[in-house]
Amino acid sequence: QVQLVESGGGLVQAGGSLGLSCAASGRTFSSYTVGWFRRAPGKEREFVAGITRGGNTYYTMSVKGRFTISRDNAKNTVYLQMNSLKPEDTAVYYCAATRTVVAVTTTAEYDYWGQGTQVTVSS
Repeated sequence: QVQLVESGGGLVQAGGSLGLSCAASGRTFSSYTVGWFRRAPGKEREFVAGITRGGNTYYTMSVKGRFTISRDNAKNTVYLQMNSLKPEDTAVYYCAATRTVVAVTTTAEYDYWGQGTQVTVSS
């Protein structure tokens, strides 16, 4: 069992930056692939970025070059650094974990989810 808690959301102007954290319980967190998803008002939850247990990273096209995902297994934490934010990045951001070893981008493939943190980008 893994419990995930996101933090770091808030309000920022377009062009600004925010850093999100996903803190996990459990001694085997390093063996999980972790993803960040987001859900904008009126839209489905969508994949944003992921990092495998081997440290390979992957992103959706709309955030590539602006967002960076990383992990610190000693701290049981995964981070999402978001730069050059746009109003269309406004959403509730969730982190999720799966024992799948390869890069996965669909919600159904993730077993554990956090409660989410709100990110609002003003124009």
